[in-house]
Amino acid sequence: MARSAFVCSLVLFCTQCNSFGQGAPDSQKSGVLDAEYRKLDELVTFLRARNARQFAITSPKGIDEAGYVKLGDIEQWVTIRGQDRGNPILLFLHGGPGDVTSSWTFAVFAPWEKHFTMVQWDQRGAGRTLRKTGPKIAPTITVDRIVQDGIELAEYLRKRLGQNKVVLLGHSFGSIIGMRMARARPDLFAAYVGTAQAADSRRNYQAAYEALLKKARSTGDAQALEELTGVGPPPYKSSAGYQVQRKWSNAFEGADQFLYGTIGLRLVAPGYSAQDFKEAEEGQSLSAEQLVPQTRLMGPQDLGLEFTIPVYFIQGAEDFTTPTEPARQYLNSIKAPKKEFVSIDGAGHFAVFMKSDQFLKELLSRVGRPAFKP
Repeated sequence: MARSAFVCSLVLFCTQCNSFGQGAPDSQKSGVLDAEYRKLDELVTFLRARNARQFAITSPKGIDEAGYVKLGDIEQWVTIRGQDRGNPILLFLHGGPGDVTSSWTFAVFAPWEKHFTMVQWDQRGAGRTLRKTGPKIAPTITVDRIVQDGIELAEYLRKRLGQNKVVLLGHSFGSIIGMRMARARPDLFAAYVGTAQAADSRRNYQAAYEALLKKARSTGDAQALEELTGVGPPPYKSSAGYQVQRKWSNAFEGADQFLYGTIGLRLVAPGYSAQDFKEAEEGQSLSAEQLVPQTRLMGPQDLGLEFTIPVYFIQGAEDFTTPTEPARQYLNSIKAPKKEFVSIDGAGHFAVFMKSDQFLKELLSRVGRPAFKP
């Protein structure tokens, strides 16, 4: 909530600052604001241009494409970046729902682009896809429809890049989409990798609450213990209890600083602007409204228990949002030709971003080019 409020304030400042001087009672104050805005705009413009040069794909075998692809009868935003088209295709499925990552991961995923052709996709109702369609598509924002969109994208990528298989990497809500894609069309995919893996929405908050209490006791955090015991275990009658859980999940994972850091990355991302902040927030709100009720009761049976492709979970050891232990138990219940649970110490819900170098190392040993079977 705090990040959303900050983003809204930033967008308001960046998009409306030039109008403050019109009819304002204090023209001198408005002039100062305009001057400060111009300084900020010049700095951001400079940083975007610098980042565009620094993170440019210059390899003769490379690819750097960003644009709209027709999926499910609507235009959806897709980015494709990599140093070598012959590398495995890695389709990253963002979380949220609606929390697009294509606008700020240019630096985080740059090392990955040496080993994979990285594909990011603003899902139906999110980010730049929402910009193109507007909110009128809300009735079509369903889990089943997004899964089918993802399958169509995988088919497009195989044709566009001349490969037979795609590696799926699903984060948080994206892990729901990814597992259902893998189950529906295993012929399209070399492997499924889940992180911040959804396991059982029906017991997620209870498991997270118990893990948070254990963490608070082991670290001797009296404030956390007081607030968590104060709201008691879920389910809660109001949002207050869930807000306390989220507060301490983010605090114990170190996610607060990371989430605010993504705001800065979005601000200086090549090709992006303040409009993308606005669309990102609107997309999260619209997607949550449509999709959270659909996923609230999802359990292992809904995600899938039998797969014909390798399944890997690379999980933060202390994920208090999609708790680590239920994810481990879920993987134990799955039948797959190969499966493995990998735990990253010192990481939580955002391990794929906050420990990206270690995550990449684990990923390469399982689905990198030497292990990849196109």
